[in-house]
Amino acid sequence: MTTAYLNRIATAVPEHDVHDSFVVFAEKMLADPRLRAVFRRMANRADIGHRYSFLDPTGNGQFSSHDANEFYRLGSFPPTSQRMELFEQSAPLLMRKVVDKLALSNEERAGITHVIVTCCTGLYAPGLDFEIVEHLGLSPGVERTMVGFMGCYAAINALKLARHIVRSDPKASVLMLNLELCTLHFQETQDLEQILSFLVFADGAAASLISAREQGLALDSFKAVVVPETRGLITWKIRGLGFDMLLSGQVPVALGRALHEGELMAERDGIDLWAVHPGGRSILDAVEKGLELPPDALAASREVLSRFGNMSSATVMFVLEKIMQQARPGQRGCAMSFGPGLTAETMRFHVA
Repeated sequence: MTTAYLNRIATAVPEHDVHDSFVVFAEKMLADPRLRAVFRRMANRADIGHRYSFLDPTGNGQFSSHDANEFYRLGSFPPTSQRMELFEQSAPLLMRKVVDKLALSNEERAGITHVIVTCCTGLYAPGLDFEIVEHLGLSPGVERTMVGFMGCYAAINALKLARHIVRSDPKASVLMLNLELCTLHFQETQDLEQILSFLVFADGAAASLISAREQGLALDSFKAVVVPETRGLITWKIRGLGFDMLLSGQVPVALGRALHEGELMAERDGIDLWAVHPGGRSILDAVEKGLELPPDALAASREVLSRFGNMSSATVMFVLEKIMQQARPGQRGCAMSFGPGLTAETMRFHVA
């Protein structure tokens, strides 16, 4: 059976670092001084230094960098329609930036047979799949697939699909895009748990090439684990004022317990590299504790969290990119992302 390889990854973020500005804005939004104090402590403990957005926090909005202070005004947050208009304007700009960084040769472009896009923060049609085909000058007959609204674990599902494609046709070459504009969906609320969930999210994108060429990471196997009785801990629903997220504080405990009691616990000794989705510091702490990993096992994930925050489906690809830069041939690894369900999507790989 043909082996599929993740040949290479490119990543990109918008230009505006909004983390510090968001912390100030979110704290002011809370009316209760006690909640403000708690939020300030949690922000300091988040282990996030930078998060990026296409929204400009300085108020110098242009077509490609909209004014965050006009977009988010207390008492008048934008409706879903306005948020989707900005997605349609801004998502293609980030797509072009990251696809160009992938630096496809003319031969590689000509060889692309499939395009897969993951996104849970915006949609329109014709969408990003058509934008990619047009931007790269690909054949109009390229097969296109959108993996939508699966949340943070969507990239693992897209890699799973790419593996199926390459295994069924060894001549296939798959271009994958993971793009999220999470900062589109900030909500005006006095709910501290909800505001803390906004504290980690950011915008970002990854582009990858998957083929049978023996280069990069060999995609060995995939497995999905659904944690029983946790369906309501992560939800993501379209409402009148954007996409409404619930991210329960119970997620880290439930996830850590499930990993500790699951099959991966017994198999972890054979894994050299861990590409764990950095959903937040507490998530990484729970994985480390649940699987009894050494302190440096999740170093790549913690660095991505610190430098970029949580970019939903794109984030695990940032971690895999970093691991690919440092890995040695023959090393074996496990990539893992989490999302609604509560679900952990895992991928076993080895370095070619």
